[in-house]
Amino acid sequence: MSKFDSLPDRALELVHAISANLKDAAPKAGQWLETGAKLGVVKAGARTAGGFIRRNPVVAVAAVAGAGLLWYAAARRKARKQAEGEPIEGSARRIDARRAAPGGSRRRTRNGADETAAD
Repeated sequence: MSKFDSLPDRALELVHAISANLKDAAPKAGQWLETGAKLGVVKAGARTAGGFIRRNPVVAVAAVAGAGLLWYAAARRKARKQAEGEPIEGSARRIDARRAAPGGSRRRTRNGADETAAD
């Protein structure tokens, strides 16, 4: 048997080993492709935005000014709601205090003596 006869068998073994390694690395490769696609979109968007700003600087300045006005209005609204005492976001519920049963639990005072909770 010559070296040329065993070469295709060795090449097949090598291809199988490489494909097995690629299958293990496939999730990472998918993430790399996804990241590369996102970077490509950002690069294309930046190029398009740069061209638009070069051709229409007045529109770009107006858009930035409008965004600033919206931010300022939102900040003023938040400050006004906070000054009125209303909750800004989320929800709250009231928890009413309850009196403890007389003689139920004891608590320590600073001098170390026991007091009842009803005192």
